[in-house]
Amino acid sequence: MKTSDISKYEALKFSVMRIVEANPNVTQRELNQELGISLGRVNYCLNALTEIGFIKVENFKASSTKWRYAYILTPSGIAEKAALTGKFLARKLREYDALKAEIGAIQKEAQTVVEPHT
Repeated sequence: MKTSDISKYEALKFSVMRIVEANPNVTQRELNQELGISLGRVNYCLNALTEIGFIKVENFKASSTKWRYAYILTPSGIAEKAALTGKFLARKLREYDALKAEIGAIQKEAQTVVEPHT
């Protein structure tokens, strides 16, 4: 594995941190829906990111009767997200190059197909 490779867990961490940075008031249910993973997995990931110090959780009052959380990236979380951004971008560029090559090969095959004569 290259140092620029990103694991599935790192990709999940990266996705969560991107969403949290864009919307600190995001709920776990919204994360679950946007990422397509279970609520339990969202909760586990947020707890892990909080435990290692990448995310700070703060309470805020959402209405007169309910409390919600705000998820805020810490300075170390911002640094980790920046590091993961490079890895994620490198992976996506490799995937893009592979897909482009595959499309080129399929286009070449399609050009060599001879239509049946009627």
